[in-house]
Amino acid sequence: MNPRIIAVCVLFSLYLSSSAQKNYLLESKSDKDQRMEWWREARFGMFIHWGLYAIPAGEWKDKTTHAEWIRTTAQIPLKEYDQFVPQFNPDQFNAKAWVQMAKDAGMKYITITSKHHDGFCLWDSKETDFDVMSTPFKRDILKELATACREIGGIRLCFYHSIMDWHHPDYNERRNWEKDRPVAGTDRKRYIAYMKKQLKELVTQYGDIGVFWFDGEWEGFWKHEDGVDLYNYLRGLKPDVIINNRVDKGRGGMAGMTTAGGYAGDFGTPEQEIPETGLPGVDWESCMTMNNNWGYNKADKNFKSVKDLIQKLVDIASKGGNFLLNIGPKADGSFPQESIDRLKAIGDWMKVNGESIYGTNASPFEHTSWGRVTQKTAGNKTYLYLHVFDWPKDGVIHLEGIGNKPQYVYQLWDKEKVSFIANRNSLMVQLPGRSPDENDAVIVLEYWEKPLVYKAPVISTYSADFIQTTDAVITLPAGENRTEIRYTTNGSDPTAASPLYQSKLNITQSTVVKAASFYKGQMVSGVVTRSFNKVKPVGAITPASTAPGLTARYYTGDWDSIPAFNALSPVETGVLKTVSTGVYADKELYGVVLEGYIKIPATDLYHFYLSSDDGSMLYVDGEKLVDNNGLHGLEEVKGTKALAAGYHRIRIEYFEKSGGDELHLMIESKTDKKKELPALMLFH
Repeated sequence: MNPRIIAVCVLFSLYLSSSAQKNYLLESKSDKDQRMEWWREARFGMFIHWGLYAIPAGEWKDKTTHAEWIRTTAQIPLKEYDQFVPQFNPDQFNAKAWVQMAKDAGMKYITITSKHHDGFCLWDSKETDFDVMSTPFKRDILKELATACREIGGIRLCFYHSIMDWHHPDYNERRNWEKDRPVAGTDRKRYIAYMKKQLKELVTQYGDIGVFWFDGEWEGFWKHEDGVDLYNYLRGLKPDVIINNRVDKGRGGMAGMTTAGGYAGDFGTPEQEIPETGLPGVDWESCMTMNNNWGYNKADKNFKSVKDLIQKLVDIASKGGNFLLNIGPKADGSFPQESIDRLKAIGDWMKVNGESIYGTNASPFEHTSWGRVTQKTAGNKTYLYLHVFDWPKDGVIHLEGIGNKPQYVYQLWDKEKVSFIANRNSLMVQLPGRSPDENDAVIVLEYWEKPLVYKAPVISTYSADFIQTTDAVITLPAGENRTEIRYTTNGSDPTAASPLYQSKLNITQSTVVKAASFYKGQMVSGVVTRSFNKVKPVGAITPASTAPGLTARYYTGDWDSIPAFNALSPVETGVLKTVSTGVYADKELYGVVLEGYIKIPATDLYHFYLSSDDGSMLYVDGEKLVDNNGLHGLEEVKGTKALAAGYHRIRIEYFEKSGGDELHLMIESKTDKKKELPALMLFH
């Protein structure tokens, strides 16, 4: 065949293969379960934030509060920041020591910053000189960690990788103080191609990488379609790799969970927090610092106690999540002594109690006053691990809502049997006189059959406040089919003689609904309570005149929370037609106050959802309805108010320090789905 024809055929086949990239979002549940198995088994991992920012150690000029964001928070010009490169020489770095410390602490994987927001790479990348090979150290840190993980065993290597990049010229988001990085001539597609080439290096040259943990997706540069494409690109290179939800745009603020809507990502990423309740059927991982900062800050001595860290690990496991605990190494490559001490103490606890964490599932109980519960199934046996945080003075712990007795009850620390009394729907366990571990002592219930756990019903409604009438729906949790629901509407606890719930309750007056699960005439669950309040809608007002949009007053300042704007002088005024992303685009260290009227179409109860990065407040008719104040990533907070049809005063206060500058206000009613507040409702 003619060589030219062969070349054309090859190019055409490459085009077809690239344009027909497999959609891994359509993966079956069984395939995903198999892929996620090791990660769900692990439950505990080490996060490592390390790079050039460790050199200033949080200090710049007169401030000592910086860390991995120092280039932005201290507003360091690029050429000045680049001077850290010839200073990076971590002669105390020992990959085997790092991996061994993680393993000895009971961790099963390490997630390290291959590249943070500053763009500096910890590996020998062929795509840039802004990497570790340009430093005096000249050693591939990630390669050494990959080798150490293989040689020591029992630890999976994972990479954190920032989508945002403050160094690469083609990542074209800029801060208002950056005068040395022109946007002209930048190429968004070229940056994405660069990022993909770097990720291909990481996924193909560093062994069996377990997770790609993305971050920095919140800026306008990154689009939903980019997230889906990158997810499929990496899965195409390594089909079994696990990818967090920050690869896409679906993360709901620091709560970290993906909102509905076809977003890519295998697990949610709560940051510095633990979900209040479990999330059945959802994979998630809470990442937290040991002290206040992710990167090393020599002045930050506010370390969490060993007890707090162990109980956080247990709390997360009891809700079905993973715990990713952060270390910020020093510039010389050593761990802070406070971190070393805590890792050792956690490891000592895990040597005794690890089986109550690894491979466990969320607690089948909604609440236990004395601690937490994890569970594990092995063959025909089920183990319930009772983590006793608060040792009872009388030596007895009560477990309510369990309908069968275990074969054995014993202390995990020494396997000694413990006496217990099993009633029809509860268990009383007699503990020894004092706790053997002030952090958490574990009692094991061993069942040779599935434990019969009776769960309380759930009372659902559009809103507990209502104007004329509302409906209350009472349901049993998924999988609970042995019990029936009985309820009251007078504030008293339900009994076997209380009404049997059969259909939704129509509420017309303020009342308290209580409900519980019953089995063969006996209450077998706790009592759930929901108060319903009949409210009067706030009356509308009649403005003298109106024009579309809200007045906007802009202020400049460096704040950590919303200032007293009324005491400040604005630097600019104008009118905004919508409350939307980037109210003062491409700037930082500013605040804005939006004021005017919202025209309510019909008398109803309205939910308002205010989301921002950083803090914001919403006032309606002079009442603070939403408090979303403080420094945080994009975070949504809800407020509810009954409003009569017509005009109502509205005021939004917002400040931006660094990072994203998103501000959104959404509205919802019983008859209208949640949506961005439309421009046609806003006036001044």
